[in-house]
Amino acid sequence: MRSFRKVLSLHIKKRMDFLNLTPEVEAAVRESGVREGLCLVNSMHITSSVFINDDEPGLHEDYKRWLEHLAPFDPSPERYHHNRTGEDNGDAHHKRQVMGREVVVAITDGKLDFGPWEQIFYGEFDGRRTKRVLIKIIGE
Repeated sequence: MRSFRKVLSLHIKKRMDFLNLTPEVEAAVRESGVREGLCLVNSMHITSSVFINDDEPGLHEDYKRWLEHLAPFDPSPERYHHNRTGEDNGDAHHKRQVMGREVVVAITDGKLDFGPWEQIFYGEFDGRRTKRVLIKIIGE
């Protein structure tokens, strides 16, 4: 069995935004040489996410509005106890919890085995600094 590891370094300038990682993950699958296996993609930070959905701008805008409704940005310590530690990102931790940490996609015949319209996205909820995403591929 082969094992391949790659780390992407991302710097999102906005506090909350989404980035399609599918081309980078597809390149990693090709680089790995794995023809049949699994590909894990996960955020290595607790205020960002990796998820699968459609690459449709209206949907992404809906996500942003929905997440902001669920966990609005508020740097004060009154809304989020986490902010009593001196942080201002209590909302980002909640947004990550909703959107998830990672995805696993099957690799079949050397390609990501997606359903219709599926793409892999990075979700940033406390941007403006460099963060990492792990791609781990195992298989034959």
